[in-house]
Amino acid sequence: MAGFAALPRLSGLAVSPDGSRLVVGVARLNDKATKWVSALWEVDPEGVRPARRLTRSAKGEAGPAFTPTGDLLFTSSRPDVDVDAADADAIDRGEPATALWLLPGGGGEARVVATRPGGITRLAVARDAGTVALGSPTLPSSTDATAEEAAAKARKDAKVSAILHDSYPVRFWDADLGPDHPRLLTAPAPTLDGDDRLELRDLTGHVGHALLEAGWDVSPDGRTVVSTWVVPEGNGSLRETLVAIDVGTGERRVLLDDADHEYHGAVVSPDNSTAAAIRTRRSTPDEPGDVDVVLVALADGSVRPVAAGWDRWPLQLRWTSDGEALVVVADEGGRSPVFRIDLRGADAALAAAQPVRLTADDGAYTDVEVDPGGRFAYALRSAVDAPPAPVRIRLDGSAGSPAYEPLPGPAETLDRVVTVPGRLEEVTASADDGSPLRAWLCLPGDAGAYGQAPLLLWIHGGPLGSWNAWSWRWNPWLMVQQGYAVLLPDPGLSTGYGVDFVKRGWGAWGAEPYTDLMAITDAAEAHDAVDASRTAAMGGSFGGYMANWVAGHTDRFDAIVTHASLWALDQFGPTTDAAWYWSRELSPEAAEANSPHRFADAISTPVLVIHGDKDYRVPIGEGIRLWWDLVSRSTAADGSTPHRFLYFPDENHWVLTPGNAAVWYATVLAFLDQHVRGEEWERPDLLG
Repeated sequence: MAGFAALPRLSGLAVSPDGSRLVVGVARLNDKATKWVSALWEVDPEGVRPARRLTRSAKGEAGPAFTPTGDLLFTSSRPDVDVDAADADAIDRGEPATALWLLPGGGGEARVVATRPGGITRLAVARDAGTVALGSPTLPSSTDATAEEAAAKARKDAKVSAILHDSYPVRFWDADLGPDHPRLLTAPAPTLDGDDRLELRDLTGHVGHALLEAGWDVSPDGRTVVSTWVVPEGNGSLRETLVAIDVGTGERRVLLDDADHEYHGAVVSPDNSTAAAIRTRRSTPDEPGDVDVVLVALADGSVRPVAAGWDRWPLQLRWTSDGEALVVVADEGGRSPVFRIDLRGADAALAAAQPVRLTADDGAYTDVEVDPGGRFAYALRSAVDAPPAPVRIRLDGSAGSPAYEPLPGPAETLDRVVTVPGRLEEVTASADDGSPLRAWLCLPGDAGAYGQAPLLLWIHGGPLGSWNAWSWRWNPWLMVQQGYAVLLPDPGLSTGYGVDFVKRGWGAWGAEPYTDLMAITDAAEAHDAVDASRTAAMGGSFGGYMANWVAGHTDRFDAIVTHASLWALDQFGPTTDAAWYWSRELSPEAAEANSPHRFADAISTPVLVIHGDKDYRVPIGEGIRLWWDLVSRSTAADGSTPHRFLYFPDENHWVLTPGNAAVWYATVLAFLDQHVRGEEWERPDLLG
């Protein structure tokens, strides 16, 4: 586990306006191995020069973006050497907010160019004009930064933490919402002349939850911000719309808003005329909806569908530099390739366009950025058996050309090639209804030749998702290193197989998703390297739900591990952070029929329950109720139980701190070794 935790973690890419520089964030463990700290590294887009580190601090740096002149903007809460004594006192108390920094492209020290009392988030920069758009949490009554600072200080001095809500939601993932709410601010392009800070202009004022988790893009000419805009509905529900905001006047125009769809991921074309966006047809208890790409004219809001017949769900959009195509990422068959969609031609040609797959390998691509020269796309490529690394992809390629070209990454990453402790194979099967099924099977290197490995069925979350990328949180290779074969299946509800495959499990989580899992497990157990007599099942989030369902419907497994799992759906629905969404998927009748808690009496397999108290997506009540339902049914005369409950008071839907992550894996492995391998239970040392 120590070696795994020490691996650098790459995220975020930014390419300079002249295409000569590529910057990536690299997170590494701090000296005490208590948290990961990110720094910015420069990668040569031509793949010749070695990567070099650009920033260094205990607080870390993130969110890189280039100005038109080639200077690098980033965000960080690290101390500013130029702060006055009052600010220095705040830093000593560990209270500095995230600020906007500028690192000159021609060399020199980074300096702060913008601050806000509530910090700075979600930076975007206009490609040509350099206009900056960013977010900042601000109290409702604050009219400017001075008023915000005074109001925040008054709350702190009075030791007030109370939040008065007048709308839903009240929390999200692991964060309480309010009393401050995001606002959108803009500023002209920063310059290197003098040390003056940017004069941030509040473009929206207080707008409640309108910018909750919003993303935005600035038109290249700097005149328009296109942003997701969340609007409330009469039943507590929210809907994502798309708006255009005039940077000069603050005037906001609705671009896309209808009751049947939601919109996000918008990017503005190089000629400033059009936004490409991801459109999601809203789900109902009977239909999962669908996802496609649309173009919307900024002048009049007219909409044109793109590749309407494409049965894949886009995840990220980027324009080519000439504006004649879109570069799109979408899940497909246990991979997440890069596609190109040609936009030339009339509206009918756009709607009928067939995306061309540019990457023919097993990789999953994220953080795509396009070369201003039009030759390449840059991305972070990972796979189930490879952590993220920077690559470039030829935009004129096809599935028959090389999938990608590796770029020399940070020395700590690619000078030491990550080799997984085993091998990866693909397993296929047929579902009960004849649908084709597939999964990745991670095997110890010597499995088969020197004996068979016990099998661990690991079920992905979502439920709309796919096992197709490297995972820092749910990594199968740590289990493989200990001699387990790990099965990573994509059952019904998984993405990358078309909307009909999603429909197979929609509103019926305990039906096809469960039988698909059993069918693909049967196929894996027939593998020569797998010991079918020693098996376990586990999962997190929706995967934890499925682990609970499995526990109540079969005794074929020797152990069950369930993390952040849904147990009683009548309880989960109204208490999760986004209750409106789940009401669209599960009717009250479906929630009752598919709730695992109804089958508690049938559970005979030992279960390890894991839950974090800061989990607002699947609240801790699910884990506590599951634990009670298990222990209250344990019948040993001495009051003992085969079940265990691993509880994290300060973790959320994931386990994010290095020490707790190590305890997580140690406890899971000890539980599996006891019940699958028949070894003595060994309590992990750090649990006392």
